[in-house]
Amino acid sequence: MTRRTVGILVFDDAEVLDVCGPYEVFSVAGRRDGMEPFDVRLLSHRGAPVTARNGFVMTPHGALGGAPIDVLVVPGGWGTRRAQHDDALIDAIREAAAGAELVLSVCTGSLLLGRAGLLDGLDATTHHSAFDELREAAPTAQVRPGARFTDNGRVLTSAGIAAGIDLALHVVERLLGRELADEASRYMEFPRSGAAR
Repeated sequence: MTRRTVGILVFDDAEVLDVCGPYEVFSVAGRRDGMEPFDVRLLSHRGAPVTARNGFVMTPHGALGGAPIDVLVVPGGWGTRRAQHDDALIDAIREAAAGAELVLSVCTGSLLLGRAGLLDGLDATTHHSAFDELREAAPTAQVRPGARFTDNGRVLTSAGIAAGIDLALHVVERLLGRELADEASRYMEFPRSGAAR
């Protein structure tokens, strides 16, 4: 089995569950069967610690772009409102995405993908309070209100916060099969819900 590196971007004022939900899913997937299909890493723009929402301090494993990653996860949170105007960060996201097998956004992380041009012409969703912001960040995307997540093949987006767990479980199912995704869901006691649109 190919072991994939999952890189989860972290930044100041990122939503904690946007980061920790997918981190948990990819970390526990397959472990009960003695497999370690994912190497999950937190990555900040330059490798420095960040303070997420509500004072939650995160120490990343490294810098975005410091090493190749197979699955890029971009979370949301209030910090995206500032981050989407950081040209150097948007460039780093675009470069990391270019080499990734899959690119995921959680919640308003879709604003960052939109600013990087990664949602052009694709289905996309975000937190229910940010549909207009997503339309501004990605004017050619097909915004899908009500979708728990969207799957365009290589680029996937989820609705707000806890929906990132559903998206991560969907990706585990795509890469490893339904049995391992369902096992991760049972282990986490997180009932799977929703489907891609």
